[in-house]
Amino acid sequence: MTRTFSILFLFLFLASCGKGGGGGSSSGSMAEISDTDVSGIAPVQAQTFDINAELTGFDRDQEEKIYAAFDLIKKVVASDEFKKRVLSKTYKGKKQYVDNGGYTNAQIYKKLLEGSEKLTPGKNNTMDLQLETYYVSERVIGYTMPSIRKIFMNRKYLNTFAPNEVAMNLTHEWLHKLGFKHSAKMNAARPHSVPYAIGYIMRELAKKHG
Repeated sequence: MTRTFSILFLFLFLASCGKGGGGGSSSGSMAEISDTDVSGIAPVQAQTFDINAELTGFDRDQEEKIYAAFDLIKKVVASDEFKKRVLSKTYKGKKQYVDNGGYTNAQIYKKLLEGSEKLTPGKNNTMDLQLETYYVSERVIGYTMPSIRKIFMNRKYLNTFAPNEVAMNLTHEWLHKLGFKHSAKMNAARPHSVPYAIGYIMRELAKKHG
């Protein structure tokens, strides 16, 4: 079953209501983001961040969980705390991610908000997803490959994961679509790669928003 899911935050609504607990302050701009900018509020692009997804092979319960994860991802990305956590990431005493592609923390955050996937380039401020289910008994939550747009989600975990864990998995795999990689082997550095580290941030903050 294929469905297209698209949610759009209206800028005027956000400008008048602000983000949760954010008050009425105006948001910063993308141009103002730097690695030292960990105290300011999230930019407008974080608040208008969108998700466009095609779902194949999901049953009703699985779709509902995916949609719940989408809502959580948007809430987290719009939050000031997500911005702070992404910009503040350190590894070996420096503000950096492992396998960062030569990008600073601020540049990684900006690329995330721009949403320009390698196979569907264009800075549309949107997480574009093609999702499909499969099943294996192995300890693989999901996977994708650089040459395809699809992200495959293992029903073994999808059926038992909470929405915040699904949000983590979606974020992790989507960051691969932006071009970020990690070691194929388990090692001490891999959890600090862009897909893993930001995925963990998403899981933690999404649990708070759930």
